[in-house]
Amino acid sequence: MAEEEKNQEGQEQKGGGKKKLIFLLLLVVILGVAGGLAYKFLVLDKKKAAESQEKQAQKIIEEIKATENVGIMFDLGTFVVNLADRDIDRYLKVSIVLELKDQKVQQEAQKRLPEIKDAITTLLLTKKSSDIRTPEGIEFLKEEIAKRVNAILPLGGVKNVYFTDFIIQTG
Repeated sequence: MAEEEKNQEGQEQKGGGKKKLIFLLLLVVILGVAGGLAYKFLVLDKKKAAESQEKQAQKIIEEIKATENVGIMFDLGTFVVNLADRDIDRYLKVSIVLELKDQKVQQEAQKRLPEIKDAITTLLLTKKSSDIRTPEGIEFLKEEIAKRVNAILPLGGVKNVYFTDFIIQTG
């Protein structure tokens, strides 16, 4: 009977040892996963945030450099045209300044000034007041003017179009 009790105690100790071993392995795995997650959130995410901030700073620097590289301003003067509205007479008065890439483009634009003014006047005559009353319409008009002028200039070179005066009048 004493031997049976010793065997039972030995089996319980062996079974208890296996349970302890499984428990320890499970604890080690949990701690490893927790440590890995902590490393990811505390170290790697901070690195990504720092890289993201560095990229944003670089983008801002590039934008500042782009604004510092202002092209040559070429004043085309003021245009007064009838708009294409059918219901009532409407007029557009707009003063346009082109931003050109360099001196060569400016010289070419000066040579072709009558062609450029004609192309812009023709374009403006096709517009309705409803087309150019919205900010989106005005931006689209600027893009159209830039495309037309670049088509006239053999080198292209219009960087931007600016309206210094923009009035729609009902007659």
